[in-house]
Amino acid sequence: MHIDQRHEKGPFDIVGDVHGCLDELKELLHRLGYMVQGQSFINPRGRKLIFLGDLGDRGPHCLASIRLVMEMVHRNYALYVPGNHCNKLYRYLLGRNVQVKYGMEKTVEELTALNNIEREIFSREFISFYEHAPLYLILDNGNLVTVHAGIKENMIGQVNKRITSFCLYGDTTGEVTPEGLPVRRDWAKHYRGHALIVYGHTPVEQPIFKNNTIDIDTGCAMGGKLTALRYPEKELVQVAARDVYYIRSGSKEAELVAKI
Repeated sequence: MHIDQRHEKGPFDIVGDVHGCLDELKELLHRLGYMVQGQSFINPRGRKLIFLGDLGDRGPHCLASIRLVMEMVHRNYALYVPGNHCNKLYRYLLGRNVQVKYGMEKTVEELTALNNIEREIFSREFISFYEHAPLYLILDNGNLVTVHAGIKENMIGQVNKRITSFCLYGDTTGEVTPEGLPVRRDWAKHYRGHALIVYGHTPVEQPIFKNNTIDIDTGCAMGGKLTALRYPEKELVQVAARDVYYIRSGSKEAELVAKI
């Protein structure tokens, strides 16, 4: 799919990083008014979902979460842009050398539990799904852009290696934190574009509009919430995590667990 989908005008329900939280995703879909249809969900009022990537890793149902989103995209009930965890899984399934950490252990564990035929089918389907996914989406006559980690206004409409890295990982400095995570600049602080940019990637306690951007990753897998933004209404719909599935190294939660 091409990045320029201006003809898609919505209305949309944009969902932040799922990270294997299937139960919370289904609850959120019900709350948004979607109904079960076979192995998928459909909105009787014609709304369409947009997933911002990072479908697996960290949560308890990684493969099932990925399969549900793939099914909805194939049925044209949803749109999808990949996240950095999606990119890592793609490279892993191609046989590339990737580090299985930061929550990817959960997805690999589920893959290992499949038999050879099931694993081959899933791998083939996800590789194709990823390769056909747009890096980001320009929607509603250019008034809306959805992307995993962010994008600057002068990047919109282009794709190259630098923009790909920005969309998947954010505005990285090349440095890493003590726990091994990349240091990122707050690109949204300088955004002045007219398009609303909806993104995820960096967990926040609560989504806040900043210069016509909004981060809706509220860390569901880490015990936060799974968040959707209704567009064009700009209304937030959230469900609370049912558990803490993943504790990130160096976080306050990790420090607390270490003391127990």
